[in-house]
Amino acid sequence: MKTLTGIQYLRAFAALAVVIFHAAEKTGGHFRIGAAGVDVFFVISGFIMWVMSERRPVTPGRFMLDRILRIAPAYWIVTAIMIAGAMVGLFPNMQLTIGHILGSLFFIPTASPSNGEIWPVLVQGWTLNFEMLFYAIFAATLFLPRRFQLGSMTAIFVLLVLAGMLVETKSPILATYTRPIILEFVAGAILARVWLSGKIAGSSMGYAFAGAALCGFAAIQLLGLDFDEFTCGPLALLLVLGVIMAEKGGKLPDLPLLTYLGDSSYSIYLWHTLAISVVAKVATILGLPFLVSLLVATVSGTMLGIIAFETVEKPLRALLKGASWRRSRPSPA
Repeated sequence: MKTLTGIQYLRAFAALAVVIFHAAEKTGGHFRIGAAGVDVFFVISGFIMWVMSERRPVTPGRFMLDRILRIAPAYWIVTAIMIAGAMVGLFPNMQLTIGHILGSLFFIPTASPSNGEIWPVLVQGWTLNFEMLFYAIFAATLFLPRRFQLGSMTAIFVLLVLAGMLVETKSPILATYTRPIILEFVAGAILARVWLSGKIAGSSMGYAFAGAALCGFAAIQLLGLDFDEFTCGPLALLLVLGVIMAEKGGKLPDLPLLTYLGDSSYSIYLWHTLAISVVAKVATILGLPFLVSLLVATVSGTMLGIIAFETVEKPLRALLKGASWRRSRPSPA
């Protein structure tokens, strides 16, 4: 399957936005809109999974195996580092329990004993709990004929969200899996289906859509507007739509650096907070100005992710390549 360059650019954009968000948070600043990189990731995830399953039919079991092998090993490594660091006193504010550790490792939403938030040991891993929910439901719909898959998946996610609105719960699992943010996966899949049908024309208007989305994100940051999936989700969808329109119209420039950052975005997302935490502590000791601290933290977090991509993620991919769905037979559906 030909790689969509624009999707790689967006993955780089989303990862860097999250890095800057955490760098600002740790160095005493404020860049909350950077967290919207997660919304972009979720729309992209829905888009990519639908396109890949269309072009490479796969059985439900092989799909889940491929996703677990792609997501879990690197995440487990970083989580293990966090656990080891906490045990030797590097993270004095982190409290560990067996239940929280197991929930973190197996993508089960669990309240953190440190602060009560529904976060895993590696905080940014909370998004992977949503990803695994999406993969599980997506895999289940693969048992159905293709024409019923998208409608069934959409109905399941909508019912989950409605249940969350109607029923109050203290269960971390139910509170997580009924959040409206899960609809961003469905939006990405619907966009992919429309794109594959040829109904999205290539046009320079794609730049206008992408620009409008970026302006919307900027307005949220600058004007202090509501920041949630109801505002960021539609903007993320508009951004992805704009970029794929621009690419289809041959309007995207060739930017190898952004392509590479897109390739390494998962490692950047997983590893960046380790470097940022160290930089933030050193910056506090040295009394560095905020902007200097922010820049060094952002660059350090990104570079650590790139190093991990080359030394951890890529070797793991090569090692586990034989289990990928690329070798699976097409599903009868």
